[in-house]
Amino acid sequence: MENNKAIIEILNDLVLINNDRIVGYEKALKEIEVDDEDLRVVFLAMIDQSHGFKVQLGTEIEVLGSDIETGTSISGKIHRAWIEVKTAFSGHSEKSILEECEFGEDAIKKAYESALEGEDVPNYIRDILRDQLSGLEAAHDEIKSLRDSARS
Repeated sequence: MENNKAIIEILNDLVLINNDRIVGYEKALKEIEVDDEDLRVVFLAMIDQSHGFKVQLGTEIEVLGSDIETGTSISGKIHRAWIEVKTAFSGHSEKSILEECEFGEDAIKKAYESALEGEDVPNYIRDILRDQLSGLEAAHDEIKSLRDSARS
């Protein structure tokens, strides 16, 4: 039972950081140019990806006998507040928005890598987390590529 509690906590932490990611991309959507359809499609895909990850994680949490967390993490709220201050000074260029998105992608990747280091995580959940991390790494690379080619 204690082992299940640790696994549930790990999975719920990942749910919360996915919530942070969703909120971050929703904010980024509001900041981009109205006619920037390509970037809008990318950001919506990232939001959709995190929703899918949350469903998958939530299923495992329920199987383990708990409820899925709602809301966002404290660190995510602090990070978003910092982003708002920074963008007030740096403007809302496509490049600065993508830099913040990449920063967020780095954070979620680190959270997944940390979860995979947990000794209590059973192999079937490790497989889920590795698959999700693989998707996050691809998303990170896409955001980084867009940032590298963005206008300031």
